[in-house]
This record gives sequence, structure tokens and C-alpha cells, in this order.
Amino acid sequence: MKNYKGYLIDLDGTMYKGNEVIPEAAPFINQLAERNIPYVFVTNNSTKSTHAVAEKLNKLGIQAKHHQVVTSSIATAKYLQEQSVKTCYCIGQSGLKDAIKQQGIQLVDSTDTDAVVVGLDREITYEKLAKACIAIQKGARFISTNRDHAIPTEAGLGPGNGAFTALIQTSTQQNPTFIGKPDTIIMNEALEVLGVPKEDVVMVGDNYQTDIQSGFHSGVDTLFVHTGVTAKEELVTFGKQPTYIIENLSEWAFE
Repeated sequence: MKNYKGYLIDLDGTMYKGNEVIPEAAPFINQLAERNIPYVFVTNNSTKSTHAVAEKLNKLGIQAKHHQVVTSSIATAKYLQEQSVKTCYCIGQSGLKDAIKQQGIQLVDSTDTDAVVVGLDREITYEKLAKACIAIQKGARFISTNRDHAIPTEAGLGPGNGAFTALIQTSTQQNPTFIGKPDTIIMNEALEVLGVPKEDVVMVGDNYQTDIQSGFHSGVDTLFVHTGVTAKEELVTFGKQPTYIIENLSEWAFE
């Protein structure tokens, strides 16, 4: 196994499941910290701030500081700023809206806007969706935090941001710029925060379609762990396999 100098790490299914920590997660992170190997958590979740994500991790016994977290909301806000967007109509929760405002971008409740950003919104309404569609039809840029069609809930899989994005795509016949995994914008942001050349970085995750594909798309090695979404039976059907495959994080050898 290669001696990696930096780690990008998924959260749900890799570090925890819902509100339950995965037993091997904290010892894995402790070994990184003891070896002074930099690591950054990368999540498609746009609803929470980096501070809130770090707080949850620490409560679960996983060492994390807010600057070690890259969310799709942070990556989206940085992308808007880089694209010189001044005004934005946003479907989403506080984690996304606050990140956008922190970049000096004005949130507007109008169809006359530079951009429409779609993130997970648990208070979604027809009016919000209609306003987004009209703004895009009038020329606003269309940006989505991630492609996730479903998200785990206590009752089962509920609709994810990708489902709402698909509705707007169907209505407007316009394709958005996607920010989160497996797309490269969030990975570029995470690599910048990590500060390690990509050839010395490994992406750790449980979901082939998001975590592992994001590594493929970004030219980063991948470490797949069988503690979350993608089952063994499904993984073997894919033509391109992860760089490494392990049952759980206790199997990973650092040296």
C-alpha cells in the first residue's frame, strides 16, 4: 500500500451511519492525527455548516476542526464567488444560504437574479420550485449542490437534492452545473484545503457512485470501505474498481 501524505474522507457510511459512529472510524482518524497526516472530510450535505459537522464528529469521538470539513455548500459558495455571481435565488437550508452570504453574494427572493442554486430543502414547496424554473428560463445560471437522488432517513430512503434538481431540469430543459461528489468542483476545493499534491492523496468512502467516482474523475487514488452504501455484490459488477478495497478501516495499514 502506498504511503499517502493526505486523505480525503467521506462521512455518512464511512465515519458514521446517521447518529451512530462506525467503530473503526475514530481509531483510523486517531492514527492520522498521531502521524501528522493531513485529512479533510468531504460531504455532499449542504444543510449544515462546517462548524456543525465538526461538532457532530467530535461528539462521536472523531477528531475534527471546522476547517477540516468541506461541504457542498462551501464549494458552491466559492464557485459562485469565482464566477462573479452577485445575486442568487437559493432553494436550500441555512448551511447553504449562510455559506453563500459569507462570500458576499446577495440572496434574493426574485426571478430576476444572476443564478439559481438548488440544495436540499426539507421545506420545499411548489412556489419555490416554480420560482427557480422561471428564473432559469429568464437566463439565470442553474447550479445544484449535488446529484444525490435519495438520502437515508430513519424510515428508509427519502428524496435527495438530485430529485428536486431533476424536476427543475425537466421543466426548464436546462442542465445544471453540479458541485458535489462525484463532480470535480468539490474535490478541487477539498484538495486545495488539504494542500497535498493529488498523486499523494487517497479518497476514502463507502459509495462507489459518489466517493469512488469522485476519485476517478479527479485523478485521486481510492480506498473503498464496505461499511455503507455499496454492497459487495454490486461493487464487483463495475468495470473500473477502486485502488483498494477493505472490509472496514481497521484493515488499512499506514506503513
